[in-house]
Amino acid sequence: MSGVRAAAAAVAFLTRVPVGRVVTLDATDVARGAALFPLVGAGIGAVVGAVADALAGPLTALLAAVLAVGIGAVLTGALHLDGLADSADALGASTRERSLEIMRDHQIGVYGALALLFDVAVKIGAVAVLAERGDALRFCACAACVARVAPVVLGVALPYARAEGKAGFVAAAGPFGTAIAVATTVAVAILVHAWPLVLVPIAAVALLGPILMRRLGGVTGDVLGAAAELTDAAALVLAVALT
Repeated sequence: MSGVRAAAAAVAFLTRVPVGRVVTLDATDVARGAALFPLVGAGIGAVVGAVADALAGPLTALLAAVLAVGIGAVLTGALHLDGLADSADALGASTRERSLEIMRDHQIGVYGALALLFDVAVKIGAVAVLAERGDALRFCACAACVARVAPVVLGVALPYARAEGKAGFVAAAGPFGTAIAVATTVAVAILVHAWPLVLVPIAAVALLGPILMRRLGGVTGDVLGAAAELTDAAALVLAVALT
């Protein structure tokens, strides 16, 4: 029963699917559900890729990609996009304290707007190429999967950046939950014949970890969302290079 609740919590947190209306969930369920984030991510990516592949014929690959990426944003409630915008604005600040303060203000500044524009443009361009080649489904599924393992690893490996509060639900996943998330990611990548994409979250964690420690002293929910979004975009670019 706890496994079912964890899965439901992962779906409820990462998507707008109204699972919480059927099953009453709490913070413990979400903590356990972090281990299943990559699997839920694979489902989200599969929807995006399937839409892109299906519409590339009757429409054009570019228009299909625009619609598919838009559907993905609606499905997730633009969760990671919001984190990316807030993080871009915050990391442009001169001090750690100012960065953390900016992340509490959800108004989008110039850095945040540019980050969103660049990220969405890269994703649309990559999905368009993959759809034109008939490979959007498997690569979008794998990219969204590997994107969700990066914040789980970062959340467990790094401390919470704010003085108040706790490390959050991701840190509560612990080493065991992280191991499940990593194993799931590798399994999905092998299953869809896109295993090189596993290298992207490894690079993301190696690059972002030191930056976040130096600039913020750890992680916040926003930077974990940004890590997922950047990893997703980078994985799609690598997928284009592989096809």
